[in-house]
Amino acid sequence: MNPQHFHDYMNRCTQPVCAYLYDLAHLRRRAKMLRDYLPKQCKLFYAIKANSDAPILKALLDHTDGFEVASLGEIRHARAVSDSVPIIFGGPGKSDIELEGALDLRTMLIHIESEHQLRRLDWIARHRGQSADILLRVNPAHVPQQATLRMGGQATQFGIEEARIPALLELIRTLPGIRLKGLHIHAISNNLNAHTHLALVEHYFNLVKTWQNRYELRFDWLNVGGGIGVNYADPEESFDWKEFCAGLSLLIAAYQPDFQIIFECGRFISADCGYYLSEVIDVKAAYGKYFAILRGGSHHFRLPVSWQHNHPFMVMARDSWRYPFARPAVHNAPVTICGELCTPKDTLARDVYMERLRAGDCVVFLLAGAYGWHISHHDFLSHPYPERVFLNN
Repeated sequence: MNPQHFHDYMNRCTQPVCAYLYDLAHLRRRAKMLRDYLPKQCKLFYAIKANSDAPILKALLDHTDGFEVASLGEIRHARAVSDSVPIIFGGPGKSDIELEGALDLRTMLIHIESEHQLRRLDWIARHRGQSADILLRVNPAHVPQQATLRMGGQATQFGIEEARIPALLELIRTLPGIRLKGLHIHAISNNLNAHTHLALVEHYFNLVKTWQNRYELRFDWLNVGGGIGVNYADPEESFDWKEFCAGLSLLIAAYQPDFQIIFECGRFISADCGYYLSEVIDVKAAYGKYFAILRGGSHHFRLPVSWQHNHPFMVMARDSWRYPFARPAVHNAPVTICGELCTPKDTLARDVYMERLRAGDCVVFLLAGAYGWHISHHDFLSHPYPERVFLNN
């Protein structure tokens, strides 16, 4: 985004700056680029849990192949922007109301995460005179790759352990309300390495081909999840999507899979379209350390606290000063950037060296388009919400 956009917004503000700015034109370009690199056998779905605002979803309608959701509320968000966009429905807990809603709202695929969930969906579908298209979500026995989060290769609440899949494949043959369309294998999250992610997808291919051959099945889909990360520590060293897609093309050519492959990315698509702006309302020293207090914090932007990292930011200087007394400032020293909440956990970056930071300046947090506002505890202490601004060019 052009820095002038930040200055223009700050100059309009009559109250301390506190806002999200989203660059929709950039989001559309990025999604198109990601999808264009993928082999033709692959589909790019957007995981709307990352950011489900209607302008974000509308911007992505023509540049992704559908939306991945994890609740009935998210299905409704998706349907509010399009009656026809393909929707796939994941999540370890799905109530009967959610399963019924998924059928009512024409969900393309429902990811099944347990035998009980499978039997309930069959029971609901049969009582409605319908059949439900599903993917079985597998928790694979072995996942050698490491990442920030792991949902497979160990005991978690996600999916069905690999050893139990054969029994469920047999069970599905007896369930008239179920149509098995393939598998969903999403074992790790926030992987930053293209080579290890290729090896992970190859492992998924091997599992699927084995079960297809053993049980004489034909799968239409393999959902390999999202799991592709964003490098918050060093944004310049990002996941090499172009190299990954080139390797994926070779992998597909070697395995000749007869199914289509779904990627359900969220953070990787939308993170860099968003910025969180927050004005410094105080700068102070305590026991030899400097602290900058923001008009905002983790109740608006919880990601840094949740992931316990120093979030990347830049400072937009503001030279105007309204008060008739000295302006608090720090020069050439490490500063901890804190929010306005009454908890020491409200810290967005710790001990970051600053040449200059003053009360009245604005801190702009980068890569805030995913898992920012949407995972935050908005009403804690009842502070005002940030403005959310969507820019189209």
